[in-house]
Amino acid sequence: MRLPLFLLPLSLISAMSLCVSAAAAQRAVSPVEMAADEAPGERIPLWPAGQVPGEQGTARPMHVVERSTDPARPDRYVDQVDAPWVVVHAPARPNGKAVLVIPGGGYQRVVIDKEGTELVPDWVDRAGYTLFVLRYRLPQQGRDHQAALADAQRALRRVRAMASGRGLDPDDIAVMGFSAGGHVAARLATGFDAAAYPPGDAQDALSARPSRVVLVYPVIDMGTHAHSGSRQRLLGEHPDRALQDTFSLQTQVRRDMPPTLLLHAADDAVVSVDNSLLMARALADAGVEYELHVFAHGGHGFGMRAPVDSTTALWPQIAQRWLQQPTRKEQP
Repeated sequence: MRLPLFLLPLSLISAMSLCVSAAAAQRAVSPVEMAADEAPGERIPLWPAGQVPGEQGTARPMHVVERSTDPARPDRYVDQVDAPWVVVHAPARPNGKAVLVIPGGGYQRVVIDKEGTELVPDWVDRAGYTLFVLRYRLPQQGRDHQAALADAQRALRRVRAMASGRGLDPDDIAVMGFSAGGHVAARLATGFDAAAYPPGDAQDALSARPSRVVLVYPVIDMGTHAHSGSRQRLLGEHPDRALQDTFSLQTQVRRDMPPTLLLHAADDAVVSVDNSLLMARALADAGVEYELHVFAHGGHGFGMRAPVDSTTALWPQIAQRWLQQPTRKEQP
């Protein structure tokens, strides 16, 4: 006979509740990181297999992780990047402009979605940009500090080499970096001609100078205003002052670097807005064309997920309008 619930002993009700809770917990999707697939798109390696500068042994397989349990809002990242590549997102109606996109991840991972795949509807499908999204090498023991810069230089050169065949202007290739990826993009902008790796083929004779640079909540400073995680992973636990200065990119600004757009939120509690302010001051002092947009709200890592009713959500239109300005040829 089935007793009404109010006639059951309290201890039995408690036990039943625990069983139901345990079963529900087993059925629920765990919020822990899960194996995932990389974003769709054409995948182009930067170097021939086994010829990545500074790398030895067999490259580890691609490792992609999903952090979100909401299928409608994926939050993937990739790490273990030993043989870097770009993922190409090409529009049906290209506008002739290419953008090398460098996502962030604190030099610990390379995020895939909010600073990559979620650019596609607005940047590719609507505005016609061809995006080359970089999967760059991350710091690890024994790897050169310049590995990410080498990957960015090679990626820009690879894009330039294939531009004409894809209906793109080889003299109009911008770079856009987010967070730690903004540090990589700023390193490219200030060190496009640095000898970051030994040349291996004809593509390495091409210029790695971007036409324009977009830095979105970028890591710039490795001193007082550093993002501590990025600094520790890139430079080690206790970098000396000289190493910090070398990788504090406001100290590397040069007059012949590309025009630069800086976008940051004033309430960014992860990468202080002081990073963009320092870079803007250095650009102004060097006479480099630049724009600085500081939004009141947005925090860090908003990517393409800023609230639609916020001024921060206007950043893609600002960046696209800025990228439409006439490009300046590389100065001798």
